[in-house]
Amino acid sequence: MGLRLGDTAPDFEAQTTGGTIKFHEWLGNSWAVLFSHPGDFTPVCTTELGEVARRAPDFEARGVKVIGISANGLDDHHKWVQDINDYGGKFAPTDVQFPIIADEDRQISVLYDMLDYQDATNRDGKGLPFTIRTVFIIDPKKTVRLTLAYPASTGRNFDEIIRVIDSLQLGDKHRITTPVNWKKGDDVIVHPSVSNEEAKTLFPEHTVHKPYLRTTPLKL
Repeated sequence: MGLRLGDTAPDFEAQTTGGTIKFHEWLGNSWAVLFSHPGDFTPVCTTELGEVARRAPDFEARGVKVIGISANGLDDHHKWVQDINDYGGKFAPTDVQFPIIADEDRQISVLYDMLDYQDATNRDGKGLPFTIRTVFIIDPKKTVRLTLAYPASTGRNFDEIIRVIDSLQLGDKHRITTPVNWKKGDDVIVHPSVSNEEAKTLFPEHTVHKPYLRTTPLKL
């Protein structure tokens, strides 16, 4: 059975482009985005890693550590990082500083249920299944808060991933949820656990649309 929302993200030790890490120790008290790739030197993933490198300040501002994982060894990873920086540099300065896990034997991919068992053609030269392009958002308590799985042909939307991080962090702090297509700065939803009397104090500008749907500006 795969990981579900609310599960504890499994701990592991791994070799990365930034050295050996123990995942929970590396995570510390930060949020994390763990995102996987089927292999190095793949075109869609190259664009994604460049985007994550360019957006490092966005993740840092939210207290989020980013870590990639790909089913290749460290030598290939280091060469791939050079390619990513070369490609990204044509459009904006790119410097991949976040670690990329070497998972050539797929041990961590198995631990996180990230292997593509469905597509019989998606195998490496040894017959091992490649890693599905999965995203995990993990909070400081080591709890899995989001999982996304992307097809190989479609690049990930990191605007959406950052949007979800904003929503989760605000919800943890303020007893709110966020509506459809919400973006930071938009009105939010008063959490159903907040009574009407509490809402008057906590959210004095809130609007009651339905007994179960109350929205409010959130002044940060």
